[in-house]
Amino acid sequence: MNLTVKTTSQTNAPKLTYDVLIENQQNGGVTATVVGLPDFKSSGMTKEEALEKLIQILQEREPEIVTLEIEVTQTEHPWMKFAGMHKDNPLFAEVLEYIETERSQMDLENGTE
Repeated sequence: MNLTVKTTSQTNAPKLTYDVLIENQQNGGVTATVVGLPDFKSSGMTKEEALEKLIQILQEREPEIVTLEIEVTQTEHPWMKFAGMHKDNPLFAEVLEYIETERSQMDLENGTE
């Protein structure tokens, strides 16, 4: 398996954006949690205070988002070993004819033909 990590240079790195869940607490405070990243959580008396603290946490931890490209190794389809296994069977044409006859009969019975 081949693995490639794509990163952007620090000079032209895009801004990171996060979805943040804001929750009012029973004590009147507010918590802010980065959606999908429960370790990135803060609280404050106001929404703004909770968000400011969350920004500080994110800046201190210096998160980085990278894109992984994984090249999947090609494997043979599991049914391919059966492909053509009856090509030399003298009864194969007879079996195909039987299948076609049965399908036609079923179509007539179901009114789909």
